[in-house]
Amino acid sequence: MIELARSFRYATREDADAMAELVNFAGEGMPLYLWSRMAGPDESPWTVGARRAMREEGGFSYRNTVVREDEGRVVAALIGYPLPDEPVPVDYDELPEMFVPLQQLEDLVPGTWYVNVLATFPEHRGKGHGSELLAIAEQLALDTGRKGLSLIVSDANAGARRLYARQGYEEIATRPMVNDDWQNPGENWVLLRKPLT
Repeated sequence: MIELARSFRYATREDADAMAELVNFAGEGMPLYLWSRMAGPDESPWTVGARRAMREEGGFSYRNTVVREDEGRVVAALIGYPLPDEPVPVDYDELPEMFVPLQQLEDLVPGTWYVNVLATFPEHRGKGHGSELLAIAEQLALDTGRKGLSLIVSDANAGARRLYARQGYEEIATRPMVNDDWQNPGENWVLLRKPLT
């Protein structure tokens, strides 16, 4: 693990509620939609999200998360991890239809460090936290021997796409979104990659 600069730290299970909110921002409401379908009869979708953040394993786990704090409060987060050098076989018939295009894109970038979530609470945006967290992602990628970084973003998320372009990420593929009952102004998922030399 790399040493983090002041105001950044590795997440703990106690950050689960903030992580759930930030994941939902990054996912433009898709996580909350999915959690609402997973929730029990007396359970809030946010409880489902926080519980998933507290897991010891899985992509959306506190163990894969770096947070940025301001006055003791989490204001931004990076969730990411190294992808295997070869795509793991997936049974697409078992995968929910709305995840198929995302998995197809992820399978195009084996061996990269995958930025699963990059998000800042709205009142803290425009302060450079996203750029700082992407710099940390590069350090983590190098530390794990990855040959580059990758991420997936909605084609309608112009602000995020500008940030990623400024940081050297390039579009390499797209897949049409499958929205189910989730509402999003985008039409395609866009896969971006940044090589590391």
